[in-house]
Amino acid sequence: MPRSEPADTRAPGTPTAPTGTARRRWPARVVPLAAIAVCAVLILGPFTPGTVGGASVALMLVLVLAKVPLGAALAVPGIAGLYGLYGAPAVVNVLARLPFDTVASWEFSVIPMFVFMGLLLWKAGVTEQLYTALRGLVGWMPGGLAVVTNAAGAGLASVSGSTVGTVHALARIGVPEMLRAGYDKRLAVGSVVAAGLPGQVIPPSIFLVIYAGLAQVPVGPQLIAGIAPGVLLALCMAGTVVVLCTVRPSMGGRRGRPGDVFAPATRAALRLLWPLPLLIGVVLGSMYTGVVTVTEAGAVGALGAVLIALWCKRGDRPLATVGLAAVDALKAMGTIFFLFVGAMAMAQVLAVSGIGPGFSAWVTGMGLGRVGFLLLVMAAFLVMGMFMDPLSMMLVTVPLLVPALGELGISPLWFGVFVVVLAELAIVTPPVGVLTFIVQNIVERPEVGLGRDIRLGDTFRGVALFLPTVVLVCVLLILFPEIATFLPDSM
Repeated sequence: MPRSEPADTRAPGTPTAPTGTARRRWPARVVPLAAIAVCAVLILGPFTPGTVGGASVALMLVLVLAKVPLGAALAVPGIAGLYGLYGAPAVVNVLARLPFDTVASWEFSVIPMFVFMGLLLWKAGVTEQLYTALRGLVGWMPGGLAVVTNAAGAGLASVSGSTVGTVHALARIGVPEMLRAGYDKRLAVGSVVAAGLPGQVIPPSIFLVIYAGLAQVPVGPQLIAGIAPGVLLALCMAGTVVVLCTVRPSMGGRRGRPGDVFAPATRAALRLLWPLPLLIGVVLGSMYTGVVTVTEAGAVGALGAVLIALWCKRGDRPLATVGLAAVDALKAMGTIFFLFVGAMAMAQVLAVSGIGPGFSAWVTGMGLGRVGFLLLVMAAFLVMGMFMDPLSMMLVTVPLLVPALGELGISPLWFGVFVVVLAELAIVTPPVGVLTFIVQNIVERPEVGLGRDIRLGDTFRGVALFLPTVVLVCVLLILFPEIATFLPDSM
């Protein structure tokens, strides 16, 4: 999804020092100078195509690290690079056709459907009902409420495709519940962050659709490829909670009772939620069987979400709920499609300058082999995740890495899932950890943190409990690629 950051990511009680102010001002001082220097290289040539391509990449990295909006950080170097290579006529031609050619794609029309579907179900209160139902079903297990949080995250991922939206909803509901039950604050916060990680792997996934566009692979099989790895990731997260609370029972607080499965609140929530698994089954099942196209499946899902929202909000301004979801979906789509245009402009520069093919030849010439290449990619994403958000990493790296896949015998569909898992891992790694900061910002509110002293260090330590599990899932995907490919192969 588009980058979403909290207004203030400092730990509670951190003073605003003059050095911090100066540190925040450095992009305003350095970026214009760096941009002018690089643009001079691109525009004042003539230079070799390789020099122009390298300068475009350098400018892109400077803009991304300086927190320039990602669409602009990709589009500006792309347009400047094309000017440096072919002059003004090429730029005019690209600006005239690229936005329409990029956005007017039948397969990309599924994105607004999925975004609208997720926003509808969130605004209709499905999140709260899902959490209540799961708490009654599995709350009796060791660390039951944390397991419920992970299960709810996987369930919401199946209908929203938004990591930030899923975690935002679960943090407001799950953290107070776990703190009241006596859970360790690190486990309470960490389990909420971990619950969002399958959000862009389990379809519908905006990241997988974006990857499909960048790698030029079919959207439907790419989405189906994320089902098994996403479920595996959610199960491993839940298993981590159970193991932690079994080894150290004090972390898990009070458990529920097996009899809660038949409690009135659980039955009432299940009665309200029965359309949700039906909607998931229709959307994913119709794509898998080929009964409908991906776009038609998205339209069916959006229509089903409208009906569910109207039913859940009956008597409470249901049409207003649908209208608000539609407005928010339009805002999100403007950002997403601008990212597409910028990414395509940058991809053209990488292709015509020889940077992309040259990088592919260099990688294959290293003789790493499949496993060595993937371990190298994994290490690179973990390092980049300390400074860049996941969408930035995907848009920067995928055009460079995809050409090398054929030589190494790597399925592009499998690689899409692998990249998205790594990108989700980058959301929580320090020192950036955008998702971690979002959760920290939420738990600082008195109604969520219940007045507990939950510092940023506590949140990062809670996240660290789950990071080895994500790395383990990545290793399993490398060793057993069939986890991701067997469903698309059987479509």
